[in-house]
Amino acid sequence: MLTPETLPAVQAALAEADVDGWLLYDFRGINPISQALLRAEGLASRRMFAWIPRNGTPVAITHAIEPGSWAHWPATWDRRVYASWKSLESEISSLVRGKKVAMEYSPGDAVPVVDRVPAGVIEMVRAAGATVVTSANLVTRFFAVWTQAQLESHRRAAEIIARIAKEAFVRAGASVRSGTPLAEHELMRWIQLEFTASGLSTDHGPNVSASENGANPHYEPSPEAPRVLRAGDCVLIDLWAVEPGGIYADQTWMASIGAPSPKVQQVWNVVRDARDAAISLLRERVASGEAVRGAEADDAARRVIDRAGYGAAFTHRTGHSIDARALHGSGPNLDNLETREERVLIPGVGFSIEPGIYLAGEFGVRTEVNAYIGERELIITPKEIQREMIVV
Repeated sequence: MLTPETLPAVQAALAEADVDGWLLYDFRGINPISQALLRAEGLASRRMFAWIPRNGTPVAITHAIEPGSWAHWPATWDRRVYASWKSLESEISSLVRGKKVAMEYSPGDAVPVVDRVPAGVIEMVRAAGATVVTSANLVTRFFAVWTQAQLESHRRAAEIIARIAKEAFVRAGASVRSGTPLAEHELMRWIQLEFTASGLSTDHGPNVSASENGANPHYEPSPEAPRVLRAGDCVLIDLWAVEPGGIYADQTWMASIGAPSPKVQQVWNVVRDARDAAISLLRERVASGEAVRGAEADDAARRVIDRAGYGAAFTHRTGHSIDARALHGSGPNLDNLETREERVLIPGVGFSIEPGIYLAGEFGVRTEVNAYIGERELIITPKEIQREMIVV
């Protein structure tokens, strides 16, 4: 959040980026980055701006009838009030004319999680005489970085959900062998109850996918379309959960009910090796202090899958940002497929690493761990990651 205490760091980053200021914008909650940094609250049905200059005092531009939205704006910082569109545009122009301005904008929509400001607003700011550049790297530093307490919360949650995943597979295998097999949605419900008993919560899911259903990366089990687990199934469990006020842990585990087929085993080996290729690249770069970008980690994993002949079956990015506000956060993703993710993975950011291969009508295989960039250290959660296909 933006406070007198955090302002010097923000202004130092603006100087480092060689921009004159950061223009935050929101309208009815369309920009969660601006909302979080300004801690806007109450009724906010009019356009709101905040100018954070490279030097000097920040300025709020607030509508005359909605001062309550700015309850957290420091009294020592400037406020300018508008009512008409003419007065709004005049205030904007007085602040940004002739300046290089960072906004939640991504040229060509290269990084959608940062592309939050409507094109019309960008046009208005440019018409006021400003040059608009992306705030993507500022978003990484001041919106997506974890605190030490959040990292510890994430690590605790990671160990819990890893345990639950393994226990879920044991339960699945035992149910099939006993002749009273569970359905996917029943195992999903058991996992949800285990989350609650362990002090964790989740917004939806988890994903329990048997064989052919695993070929859909966003499959959701349903009692309306029950799929009973059977001997020979390849089972994918993707589960995510969080402590109150913490950071999500998000993992995917794979098991076979009975010995896996040679094809399942081969695909598992490829996906595991792709995950490990991304981890190796990240670990080497982070340890050396050399910059590494999300797109490079995605490329490293994708090369392994391409070489094995399954490139067309790896249809999503290698990993997504995880931040304090969302499981799929606004920090750098591991992506050079869906988007052009050129942001550097800086110390303090976290993300998933989850390559997958999806063969329609047959099965899907994914392995997922989480990573955090420390000072010259890559932290992987959980402590013990899956190396071999689990057989139950």
